[in-house]
Amino acid sequence: MRLSSLLIVFATFATAALLSLIAASFSADLIEDSSRSSVKHELDVQGMSWAEVHAEGLQVFLAGVAPSEAARFKAISAAGSIVDAARVIDNMQVEATADIAPPRFSIEILRNDAGISLIGLIPETSDRSDIVDQMIDIAGRPNVTDLLETAEYTAPRGWNRALKFALSALDILPRAKISVAANAVSITAMSDSPEARRELEADLLRRAPKDLRLDLDISAPRPVITPFTLRFLIDEEGARFDACSADTEKARVRILTAARLAGLDGSADCTIGLGVPTPSWATAAEKAIAGLAVLGGGSVTFTDADITLVARQGTEQALFDTVVGELESGLPEVFALHSTLPPPPEEEEGAPAIPEFTATLSPEGLLQLRGRLPDELSRQTTESYAKARFGGGAVHMAARLDDTLPASWPVRVMAGLDALSLLHNGVLNITPDGLRVAGRTGNTEANAEIARHLAEKLSQTDNFSIDVRYVEELDPIAALPTAEECIAGLQAIQKDQKILFEPGSGTLDASAEPIIDAIAQQLTECPDLRVEIQGHTDSQGRESMNQALSQTRAQSVLTALQDRRILTAGIVATGYGESQPIADNGTEEGREANRRIEFVLIQPEAEEGDGTGGETTDTAPESGSEETAPEDGAEETAPEDGAEETAPAAEEAAPATEEAQPDATAEDTEDTEGSGDAEPDTSGDAAPDAPETNAETDTTGTENTTDDTN
Repeated sequence: MRLSSLLIVFATFATAALLSLIAASFSADLIEDSSRSSVKHELDVQGMSWAEVHAEGLQVFLAGVAPSEAARFKAISAAGSIVDAARVIDNMQVEATADIAPPRFSIEILRNDAGISLIGLIPETSDRSDIVDQMIDIAGRPNVTDLLETAEYTAPRGWNRALKFALSALDILPRAKISVAANAVSITAMSDSPEARRELEADLLRRAPKDLRLDLDISAPRPVITPFTLRFLIDEEGARFDACSADTEKARVRILTAARLAGLDGSADCTIGLGVPTPSWATAAEKAIAGLAVLGGGSVTFTDADITLVARQGTEQALFDTVVGELESGLPEVFALHSTLPPPPEEEEGAPAIPEFTATLSPEGLLQLRGRLPDELSRQTTESYAKARFGGGAVHMAARLDDTLPASWPVRVMAGLDALSLLHNGVLNITPDGLRVAGRTGNTEANAEIARHLAEKLSQTDNFSIDVRYVEELDPIAALPTAEECIAGLQAIQKDQKILFEPGSGTLDASAEPIIDAIAQQLTECPDLRVEIQGHTDSQGRESMNQALSQTRAQSVLTALQDRRILTAGIVATGYGESQPIADNGTEEGREANRRIEFVLIQPEAEEGDGTGGETTDTAPESGSEETAPEDGAEETAPEDGAEETAPAAEEAAPATEEAQPDATAEDTEDTEGSGDAEPDTSGDAAPDAPETNAETDTTGTENTTDDTN
């Protein structure tokens, strides 16, 4: 009985335990399913269906590949909002991201009188210290501010080439801003004159690699004149300026008017520039020039606010005193006047010879130094300085020593040699009474530059005279060909050869390369030439097709010139199609002549109102470019040739006769351009897909239809 009771109790407990285990297992499964389904539903609602969810007991596991780290974190947060965040186990992965794109590398270089500044981002492979060292060498001093940053990326293609060119350009630009990027350099700079600007642009274009994108913005503002100089003389040859500076156009007119009242005859000019010491400059110049005219001869020299008046030898003392007194009381306060009345020449017999120093520069560039120098150190210094100025092998020293010379003698010699170096050939003569420079030059500003230099280097008590003659044959600018001569040169290049194109297109034929090279060379000798590249065709094919093709070909020639680093700011490309024939389109020879490229001078007076791109042209066109030369088999077999050559773009310029030239006027050009949309009926017997054969010999619709298909 007792055993039976124990068995019943045991059975009861066992049953209860089993039932509890079953209930616990059911509850755990229920919790797992509920947690998994609730979390999965929330993730789906938030658009994260990529996430996989499963549960084990109280823990919820998240798996799958998240598109980003942010998406992974968002999934964890979403799951944590449904169940306790501590129960969420992250087994997710993040999708591999693409390599981060390298940054844009660039350098901004600023150079001025204070030094060079560098700012930007460069690749780690660039030698930063070497860049800074090169900048220091260029600046000539360690005034280089380095604000560069580096990034651990390989230099992009074209970076090293662009940086090398920028450093080369900086060496010739004392004041500039240069922006460097891969395969691109932008330069903003200032030059002293339009001539200097043209030389800089040409030099930079020559230095630039062929595939480098170069953007130039070089301005030529008013020059800074230091010192601000004016020198006016009246001697046996008449009145003239050695140097003339003015701060405004009004001041220039006032000064020139005063000079003409003082006896100036012929043309003269004043350089308008910056650096005037006082707004009263013109007033002082007028009074000084008028005073010199009263004296009847001599010179007056302005060096900033210092004025030196030297009367002609033999001037009466009373007259000299009167003029000087009036000037001293009438000049604006800022000016200081130093006046000199040379004593009459001594006429004593047996007087000692006057010491002198002479430097003679021959047209071949040889310099002979003779006369007197004060000591051996001066002689060695003078010889070394002359060799530095004129070349070591060009100097011959033959000066003797004389310790009785004035203390200022070496200064005069150095200043005089500097002045002589500005001449093509000439003579420098120094005596105790003064310094004289005479010779020939091809620089119209040589007199002013010499006067400015001597006025700055010599003392106010040192007299000097300048007798420098401008010779046009020595002027490299004056030696440049005229616009008409340039056009004639372009015509001559195409006289015996034509610019050819590939059949049916505006692409230059390989045979055109040497012709384009010759044209480019001619244009480098005519830097300011304004010219229109005209494309012309024959009448075969539709007029609209001819117009389009001629324009394409003219533009191809212009692009080819740009590829050769020719400055094309003054060059335009215009296609005229078949509107301006120079020969009979009824014959093959005539059609070949009509297919051409012409270079025509743009006349500035018609710049504003011309329908052909704004310019009137009146010079004879040049023999042109035709793709379908009979000798070229490819072109001969292309019926398109007729239409191509009639097309608007890049055709050759055949020399135009006077009968053909009238079509090149502004009015006619407007008319022909206006008719470019018309499509006259061509002799099109052949179907549009007719084979391209016998283009040169077949003058029927076959050629026309091939034009249309091209």
